[in-house]
Amino acid sequence: MGTSQSREDYISDSEYEESESEESSQYEDAQETSSSSSQPGTKTLNSLDEVDAKLKSLKLKYTNPQSPNLKNPVKLYLHIGGNTPKAKWIISDKLTSYSFIKTNKINDEDGSDDDEKSEKWGGGDGFWVLKVGSKIRAKVSTEMQLKMFGDQRRIDFVNNGVWALKFFSDSEYRKFVTEFQDCLFENVYGLPATEANKFKVYGKEFIGWAKPEVADDSMWEDADDGLGKSPESVTPVRGNRDLLEEFEELANGGVQSLTLGALDNSFLVNDLGVQVYRNYSRGIHNKGVSVRFDSGSSKTDSHSTPKKALLMRGETNMMLMSPLKEGKPQATGVKQLDIETGKIVTEWKFEKDGTDITMRDITNDTKASQLDPSESTFLGLDDNRLCQWDMRDRSGIVQNIVKGDSPVLHWTQGHQFSRGTNFQCFASTGDGSIVIGSLDGKIRLYSKTSMRQAKTAFPGLGSPITHVDVTYDGKWILGTTDTYLILICTLFTDKDGKTKTGFGGRMGNKIPAPRLLKLTPLDSHLAGTDNKFHGGYFSWVTENGKQERHLVASVGKFSVIWDFQQVKNSAHECYRNQQGLKSCYCYKIVLKDESIVASRFMHDKYAVTDSPEAPLVVATPMKVSSISLSGKR
Repeated sequence: MGTSQSREDYISDSEYEESESEESSQYEDAQETSSSSSQPGTKTLNSLDEVDAKLKSLKLKYTNPQSPNLKNPVKLYLHIGGNTPKAKWIISDKLTSYSFIKTNKINDEDGSDDDEKSEKWGGGDGFWVLKVGSKIRAKVSTEMQLKMFGDQRRIDFVNNGVWALKFFSDSEYRKFVTEFQDCLFENVYGLPATEANKFKVYGKEFIGWAKPEVADDSMWEDADDGLGKSPESVTPVRGNRDLLEEFEELANGGVQSLTLGALDNSFLVNDLGVQVYRNYSRGIHNKGVSVRFDSGSSKTDSHSTPKKALLMRGETNMMLMSPLKEGKPQATGVKQLDIETGKIVTEWKFEKDGTDITMRDITNDTKASQLDPSESTFLGLDDNRLCQWDMRDRSGIVQNIVKGDSPVLHWTQGHQFSRGTNFQCFASTGDGSIVIGSLDGKIRLYSKTSMRQAKTAFPGLGSPITHVDVTYDGKWILGTTDTYLILICTLFTDKDGKTKTGFGGRMGNKIPAPRLLKLTPLDSHLAGTDNKFHGGYFSWVTENGKQERHLVASVGKFSVIWDFQQVKNSAHECYRNQQGLKSCYCYKIVLKDESIVASRFMHDKYAVTDSPEAPLVVATPMKVSSISLSGKR
C-alpha cells in the first residue's frame, strides 16, 4: 500500500541503442509483458524529454517529423514490466501517424480504411476509433483512461497495455485533444460535437459542463491552499508505514458487503450470515460473534445472501435485502434482523395498492438516522420509483412476525415515475434531502419535502452512475461510474444573493463545472481485469459544521483515497495544462491480494489526534483490514 501514481512521468532510453530490428522484436515481447501486473516495486527512470535528447545525440535516421508527406506525425511509446522493478517505457515507433476513423468494428482485418473515411465528421453510421500506425485501434471512450500532459505535448492511454503519444508541436497536441474530445462526445451522445448539439445535450444552465473554461469556479474556492499539494511519493509500496498502518484479520469467507456502525459494532455480511466486529479508534476487530440467516421461521429461502444491509433503531436492528434473481438487484422485500438476539424477527414485503412491487436499493432517511432508537422508516428506490417505507401500520402499531403471509410495509410517501428515469442508486443528506444517480448518467436532487419533482437535475457525461454519495450538509455529491468518479458542487447564489444548495432551489445558469477523479492509465491497467470503480464514498460525519476530509472508492485490487480539500483547490497542480473538465490524479492506494468488496471510512468519532481521518476499513471476500492514515504529508 502507499500513494499513487506510476512512473508515468518517466521513460527509459536504454532501448534506443538497439537496432530497429531488435526494437521491433522487443515490442512484440512487450505487448505480452504489459498485460500482467505484479507486486509493486520502484525504479529510477528518465523523462521523455531526456529520451528525446538521447535520440538526437544518437543521430538516428528517420523521416523528418515535419515532413509534409506524413499527416499527424507522432512518437509512440509502450510501458512494459507492469509495476515490477523492471518497469520502463520503450519506444514502439520512432515516427508514426494517427487518425480518427468512423467505422462499425474495431478490428478491420481487410484494412479497408482509407484517408477519406478518416476525415472528421465523415458522416454515416458507426463510431469513432483512434488508429495509430498498425499497432493501435481503440474505440474512443472513457475506458481508454486518456490523460493529458500539456507541458510535455503528450497523452497516455490504455489499450491492451499502456501507451504514450508525443507530439512535435503544441498545435499538433492541441489538435489531437480537441479531436479526441469531439469524437468522444459523438460516441457518447450520437451527435456531432457542434455548439448547438452541446446546448441540446447539456442545456443552457450547464454550459460550464460543455465549456469548463467559461464555468464559474468560485464555489470551489473554499479549498485550503496549504492542503493542495501533491504527495511527494507517487509509487505504491507495500509496508510504507509513514503513510498507512494496517490491521488485518481473516473473515469467514464469501464476504458480500460491509456495514459500518457509528456506535459499538460494525458488520460483514457473508454467505453464512453476519459477522460482528467491535469498533475501536484504530479500526474494527472481530468479536467472534456471528448471526446465521436461518435463525427465523421463514417459509422463504433463508439462505439467499443479502446484497444490502441497513442499520436502524440505534443500530440494534439491521434490514437485509436479497435480490430476487441472481445477477438482478431487485428484491421483493427485506428481512429485519434483531442484532441483540440474533434472530430474523420480521420478513417484510414491498407492496403498493395491493400489488407486489420490487426495490433495487434501500437507505436511511438521513445520514444519521440509523442512530435514532425510535426510527421506523427508511427510503426505497427502484428503476422508476422513489418512496419511504414505514414498519408501523396505519394505526401506529409496530407489526411483528406472524405465521402465514409476511407483513406489508406501509408506503408513506413517494412517486412512481413514467418510464425512462432508470434510477440506479441513491443517498440522503443530514436533513433528509435525496440524491439519485441514473443509468443515463443524470444525477437528480430532491428536497426532503417532495419526492415528485427534482429541484435540480445534473446532466450525464455519458457513463451510468453506479453509486452515489453526498456530504452531510448536501453541498457536495460524489457519483461513481466504471471509469471515473464525478464530484459535483451543489452550491449557488440565488437572486437575493443568498447561498443555497441545489436541493432547495433551481440553480440557474451559474452552475459550477464538476471535477473528475481518475486513475492514471498505468494504475488503471494494474488494478486488474476487474478494473471498474465501485462504491465511491465521502468520509463519514453526522454533525452540522463538520466537513468530510477524504473520498474513497474501490477498483479491482485497489482502494483509492483522495484528499477532499486537494480536489477542491482550483490551484492544484493536477489541473494545470488540462483541456476540458478538471481531472485529479493525486491519490493514495491501498493494494490488496484480491479484488476489494468495499472500502469505507469509519465514523469521525473514531478519528485520533495523530491521524487526519478515522480509520479506513477495506473488505475483500476473505479478509477485512483496518487502516489508519498517517498525519504526515
